[in-house]
Order: sequence, then structure tokens, then C-alpha cells
Amino acid sequence: MDSEILIGIVFKALGGLGIFLLGMKNMSEGVQAIAGPKLRQMIDLATTNRMVAVGMGTFVTCLVQSSSITTVIVVGLVNVNVMNLTQAFGVIMGANIGTTITGWILVLEIGKYGLPILGGSALAYLFTKRERVRYLAMAIMGLGMVFFGLELMKNGFKPLRTMPEFEAWFSAFSPQNYFGVLKCAFVGAILTAIVQSSSATLGITIGLASTGVIDFPTAAALVLGENIGTTITAFLASIGGSVNARRASYSHILFNLVGVVWITAIFAIYLRIVIAIVENVYGGDPSTMVMKEGLETFPYITAGIALTHSIFNIINVIIFLPLMGPIAAGLERLVPDKVAKTPAHLSYFDYGLVSTPSLAIQQSQKEILNMGTGVRKMMDEVRPLLERQESNVDAEKRIFHREEVLDIVQKEISEFLSEILHDNVPHDVMIESTSQLRVADEYESISDYIVTILKLSLRLRKEDMGLSKMEIEEVLQLHDHVSEYVNMINDAVVERRGSVLSKARTQGDTITHVVREFRTNHLERLGRGECKPLESLAFTDMLNAYRRIKDHALNIAEVLGGEK
Repeated sequence: MDSEILIGIVFKALGGLGIFLLGMKNMSEGVQAIAGPKLRQMIDLATTNRMVAVGMGTFVTCLVQSSSITTVIVVGLVNVNVMNLTQAFGVIMGANIGTTITGWILVLEIGKYGLPILGGSALAYLFTKRERVRYLAMAIMGLGMVFFGLELMKNGFKPLRTMPEFEAWFSAFSPQNYFGVLKCAFVGAILTAIVQSSSATLGITIGLASTGVIDFPTAAALVLGENIGTTITAFLASIGGSVNARRASYSHILFNLVGVVWITAIFAIYLRIVIAIVENVYGGDPSTMVMKEGLETFPYITAGIALTHSIFNIINVIIFLPLMGPIAAGLERLVPDKVAKTPAHLSYFDYGLVSTPSLAIQQSQKEILNMGTGVRKMMDEVRPLLERQESNVDAEKRIFHREEVLDIVQKEISEFLSEILHDNVPHDVMIESTSQLRVADEYESISDYIVTILKLSLRLRKEDMGLSKMEIEEVLQLHDHVSEYVNMINDAVVERRGSVLSKARTQGDTITHVVREFRTNHLERLGRGECKPLESLAFTDMLNAYRRIKDHALNIAEVLGGEK
């Protein structure tokens, strides 16, 4: 084999594949940036019934051009208990249908226009100011790169037809019998698992088939195997996740594995059906060769491959649709729940969702709401300790533990959102991410001041001291004011209600006035010698801590109101 020819094949195929994959990524990111805010709403519709779940999985995958992205999203949503296993199974089945859209895009014979599409949209992307237009140009640029990359791969693969070594090697994987079909499917599965993109292996398969390097039956068997290989992405996303997340990934594997087993058993019959449909619709057999401009072409083979992929997944969904409930129940028995200790980290934070920023920030928002709930509980638990001024070890440990957890939560939210902001994200996602970073920091600061108040009370108790009856009454009165204030801000965070800012400022001024009044009263008592220095210091520090809690809560209201 001529080394120069081999190097040329490798360079063109590798370059074409790289451009093809980058094009798929740009298409996906462009569409996500435009439709991202609606994606969560679309997937949420899957909670209605199984048919809607399949439809949403199909539609979303057609939009984002990747079943891997859809399945990772689903695993993430199951991980945080937004979606149950049956609903997730329906969306995953729909994603298998949706991923076949890539083949039908390639059926469009506009490969020679890939470069001008790429160039024109790249100029629009670089020089336009409007964000939505830029991301639309990015998606179109991705489409151009897909076609241009495929053309490069085709041209790179052409010399393989004249190489007897390659022909002899590939004949070992020819689907002449059942085991030959399984071998081809296995090669497709392994290749897809390695590159973690069924679109990439589909592009390679079409590139090889459209230049006559491999025949149609071989290409069809490879495509069937790619359905198994693509399950690796969701499986990897489920590692370290909840039990339900693992069940969702197993349902994906089961769906594709069982489907490939039954379709390979009737492979010859299935191919005859596909060939008959292609002949009736397109007017030619997928294996038909046509001379065009002095070159051998196979004009119907891409349609044959796309149809092979689509019909298989549609029939497989029809077969599995009535079995969704029993399969989900079976997976729940095979993968039982485990009683686990409370984690010291966000066990349900799924980094797989970083690839879809518009959905990822929904997950971080859920954790921020949990921070608000944690702060509310800390405020409720510290009040009885201040009122009674008696030891309650369990309650004290809970408050300290919540503060430690909120520290960890704030740190992991920062890391998670930083991962999102590293990528090219839409402006609204960037604004939302920075807002969430601020809110998480404010909640963590509130928890610190609640612990400060508890420590001051414990310090007095350790020194066999305590606040006077009047001081306790004032502290509790201030506590109730601030607690009500924090709860109001929490409710606004849940409802995303920016209008709370005006009320927050008014009530915040009232709390500040109360703090000043109580400090003045205290100084008068101190002047009369009614309290000891340590008690005085503890009381004034408590007043300051409550004022700081109010300030941090007000900062959250300002974030909700859109202020920087």
C-alpha cells in the first residue's frame, strides 16, 4: 500500500470528520441558544403521557441534532427527581427516532454547497451585532460544515476502493450471514462508543458507502450497531448519580440492545423492505451505481441508510411503547434503592447538563432554592435556643451542620456555574448564571451570621451569663422581623418576582430603624449599670448580625430586581 496515498486518506478523512463533528456541535449550540429557554418546557410536557414523552424526545433531538444531548438531559432530570423513570424511558425512545434526522439531512444533495453555506454564515456570525441572528448564523454555519466535512470524507475514502488490502480486511465483516451482520453491528457499536457520537459514525458510514468502498448491506449493519454504541454517553452521565439515573441509562441500553438483536435476526428480510421503499420513492436501488461527470456515484444509498435507521427505531418504539411500565418496574426490582447517608456534597448535581446551559441553570436554580429552605430552617431552629437560653445539643448540631452544608453547596454551585460560563453561552444564560452566583453567595453569608448569633449565645452560657429579660424580648422581636423578611425574599426567589425589591427596601429600612432603637435602649441600660460588659458586647453583636442578615437578604432582592 502506497504510504503517500494512505497518509492522504487519513488526513482527508480525519479533517473531514473533525469539520463534520464541529459542524454538528455548532448546529446544536446555535439551536440551543435560540430555543434553549423553551427546551425545559418541551421536556416538561413529557410528564403528561407516554406518547407525548416519545414525541417530545423526538422533537427535542431533531432540534439539538444529538440523541446524546437529549439522553444526558433526561438522565440529569431523573437524577434530580424532575422526571420519573417511565417518562424518561419515553423521551429516550423518542430521542432514538429524532437522531435519525441527521441521515435525512445528509440525503439532501447539497454537499457541493457546503463551503459557500459555511463561508456566508461565518461572515454573518462574525459581523452581526444581534445575538439571535449570530446564533442562527452559527447553526447554519454548522450545517455548512456538516456537508463540507462529509464531502472531504467522501473524497478521502475514494482511494480505498482500489486497495485490495482494505477490501480483503473488510470482507471479514461482510454481512453475508447472521454472524457477519453481528460483526458489522459490533464494529459500528465500538466505533460509536469510542467517539461518543452516532452522528460521527453515521457520517463515516455514509462517506464510505457513497463512494462504493462498502456496500449497502454492510452500511446498514454498521448503522444498526451505532444504536448500541450511542448508549455509552448516557451510561457515563449516570455514573455517580442517583439510582433512578442509572435505571434511565439502563433502559436506553436495553431498548437499543434488544432492538438490534431482533432486527439482525430478520436482517435480510428487513433490507428487502427498505430497498423496495427506496426504489418506489426515489426510483432506484440503494446499491445502484450511476456515472456522473465521469465519476461513479451511488445516488440512492444515503437515503437507504437513513431509511434503515429510521424504520428500525420507529418499529422498536412501537414494540416497546406498551412495555414501558413493566420494563420500568423490572428495572426498579433489578436496581433497588439503597439507603445512603446524607452526602456532604450535591449528590444530584449533574455535570452532564453543562452541555445544555439553558437546562443546567435550572438545576443550579433548584439547589439555590434548597439553600433558601436551609436558611429558613436555621432561622426557625435558632429562635427557641435564644428564647430559653438553655442547652439543646441536637438543635445546635443541626444548625452548625446546615451552615457547613450551605458552605459546600455555595462552593459547588460556583464551580458548576463556572463550568457553564466557560463555554460560548447566550447572553440570557450568562446573566442568569451570574445572578445565581450572587444569590448563592448571599444565602451562604446569611447562614454564617445565623451561626454567629448562636455562637454568641453559647459563649454567654459558657461564662454562666445570659441576656436580661428585656434584651431577650428585643432580640426575639428583631429575630421575628428579620425571619419574616428572609421568608418574603425566599418566596420571591421561588416565584422569580423582581417586584419584591420595593417592598424589601421599605421593610429593610424598618428593620434598620428597629436595630438603632434597640441599640439606643441598650446604651441607656449600660449607662445605668444594668448589664455586664460581656453581655453588652454579645447583645450589640447580635443586633449587628441581624442587620447583616437583612442586608444580604436585600442584596438578593436587588438581584431579583435586575440591579447589579
